[in-house]
Amino acid sequence: MSETQTNPTPKLRQKGRLMSASEIERTLVRLAHEIVEKNDGSANLGLVGIKRRGVPLAQRLAALITKIEKRPVDTGVLDISFYRDDLSTSGTRPTVNAGDIGFDVTGRDIILLDDVLYTGRTIRAALDALFSHGRPKSVQLLVLIDRGHRELPIQATFTGRFIPTSRREIIEVKLNEIDGQEQVLLVELAD
Repeated sequence: MSETQTNPTPKLRQKGRLMSASEIERTLVRLAHEIVEKNDGSANLGLVGIKRRGVPLAQRLAALITKIEKRPVDTGVLDISFYRDDLSTSGTRPTVNAGDIGFDVTGRDIILLDDVLYTGRTIRAALDALFSHGRPKSVQLLVLIDRGHRELPIQATFTGRFIPTSRREIIEVKLNEIDGQEQVLLVELAD
């Protein structure tokens, strides 16, 4: 009799809600103003969301910045996929799927967006992908949540919230565009 090895989905236990929909919105408004201030406006800006949840964050921030500056802001998409062992740090390897960002990044001030900054591996892969599309004037990183535990020397320029976590804890960002709900949760691997 042969046994098949399967990797069951880890059981997660919700520990608490870290941000509500209104808290996410207020944070994005604050970040939009910080971006405009740090970049002296939006004339040379381009926002690039890392797929999946970085994309709606980029689109929302572009709309907020457009409202502030009265001029549209280019947004684009980078597709970074994981071998689906990304709930643990062992063996996680981000891979980049080829695809067009949606605008020319050369000479632009690019803001790379992701929902959660953890080890830095996703951002490292995203930077490689971004530079394969052209040579930006500058690259800044914006994350909704920075949870610490860096394995690479990556630091966000703009951070919604810093939430220290243990390695057993996971931050789940839920956005209406992808999940049909809006909140940030702290969950833990159940025993």
